[in-house]
Amino acid sequence: MDLASLQCGCPPEAIEAVRIHDKPEDKSRYQAWGRHPVRRREFCQQIGIAIGLYAFSRRSYAIEITGQELDLPRKAHDALVQAVRFFDEKVSVEGGYLWAYSEDLRFREGEAPALPSTAWVQPPGTPSVGMAFLVAYRLTKEPTCLQAATRTAHALVKGQLVSGGWDYRIEFSPELRRNCRYRQPPNGGEKARNVSTLDDDTTQSALRFLMEFDRTTGMADKQVHEAVLYGLNSLLAVQRPNGGWPQRFRELPRLEDYPDVPASYPEDWPRQWPGKPYYDCYTLNDNVHNEALKTMLLAWRIYGDEKYRAAAQRAVEFLLKVQMPDPQPAWAQQYDAQMRPCWARKFEPPAISGGESQGVLQTLILAFHELAEPRFLDPIPRALAYLERSTLPDGKLARFYELKTNRPLYFTRDYQLTYSDADVPTHYAFKIDNHIGTIRQMYEHARRTGPQPSLGLKSPAPVLSSALVQTVERILKEMDDQGRWVEKGNLKTSGKDVAGDRIITTRTFIRNISVLAQYLAATEKE
Repeated sequence: MDLASLQCGCPPEAIEAVRIHDKPEDKSRYQAWGRHPVRRREFCQQIGIAIGLYAFSRRSYAIEITGQELDLPRKAHDALVQAVRFFDEKVSVEGGYLWAYSEDLRFREGEAPALPSTAWVQPPGTPSVGMAFLVAYRLTKEPTCLQAATRTAHALVKGQLVSGGWDYRIEFSPELRRNCRYRQPPNGGEKARNVSTLDDDTTQSALRFLMEFDRTTGMADKQVHEAVLYGLNSLLAVQRPNGGWPQRFRELPRLEDYPDVPASYPEDWPRQWPGKPYYDCYTLNDNVHNEALKTMLLAWRIYGDEKYRAAAQRAVEFLLKVQMPDPQPAWAQQYDAQMRPCWARKFEPPAISGGESQGVLQTLILAFHELAEPRFLDPIPRALAYLERSTLPDGKLARFYELKTNRPLYFTRDYQLTYSDADVPTHYAFKIDNHIGTIRQMYEHARRTGPQPSLGLKSPAPVLSSALVQTVERILKEMDDQGRWVEKGNLKTSGKDVAGDRIITTRTFIRNISVLAQYLAATEKE
């Protein structure tokens, strides 16, 4: 049944009768409904009224659901442009960003205090802000967003090291740049700092943003494109033969130092922190390995080069190899070259990790979907059963379980290893949220549906809803006349006595412009 017949209450046959000009021989069709013939002029009037009522009801719905009055989209667009311009022109240093700023922008910080000439790579720093610009541009086609994303991409290019990746921070002061061996001048010589880090998604997030920028711009920006390929090739070069990655790197590994063997328990391990460097260890902690794997998958998706797929495949194979044997078939935070759990920082002992194990399980499910390898799901049931058995009385998981005994491990505030959680340091989570149920659902869904790749593919279009409208209205209300979202809070490295108690954060900026862009894309569909 079509729209006209629904609105006026007439069956389709009545409309057809009008189309054949009410021929006398067709009047019997009307009489069969017990109605008098409807003349074409009268019928068209009825249709016109019905369509008018329908249009009015749609407009009323739009006003109710979108809060439009045909004005909210304009306000949202103007706010998006103003906010992006403020961040790009007033907050950034050459397109680079930190984590938080005092309201007057005099004080600023990433994970550590920062100078006005410093940007931070570690999320939610420069790549995170750049990605927000890029997504906003994709959703709205607003050129201001692409201009800001371009400046951010070039800020990262200026911060790329000769080793191929990025350190936590980028210096833009010519004097400070000489302390680091950046690829672009001004820079330091061979003895300058040249350590790329995979810790906390630093190098990986920079590469993913630059790859997405490269794709969005049709790979027309030669500087960005070359930096991406250089970085990806460096990440390939430092991948160990068994598929693992270190936490940091500056030069190519000696392959003979890294035998391809399965994980095993050490015969014994020191209960006191040995203080040895751990940067070359295979690292699952802070999602080092998982984010590197995702980066290779995205590179394969964007550039279509099979070497990136092969690297991702090796990275998944590594996760299979480092699953510990019984009685603890899960994963540690880091492993030495012989594939045995080992110490990292003074509060990170050789142990099975409830946190990193859950991250690995989710990565295996992702890899199953992206690479269509059913065997990547095989380690999951044993690991889930082990984690369920290891759940603490409060429903959480311990960050660390002692090797073989499976007793939860903690530290005192003076960093002595203990079985008691009565005096733990507050800067580190020694108990972890339990996501076993969610992971099991993901696993069972994957088994039922088969591979369903999504990484790097086009996201579904945003959907308009009253909740989205209410969020936009709140965001507009909270924005000041300079295009800022200023909130109560303190800079962790300065304190309110120095920097005040009102700050500007990249997290809030990223969240708010993302919502504005989603809303504008959703209203455009309407």
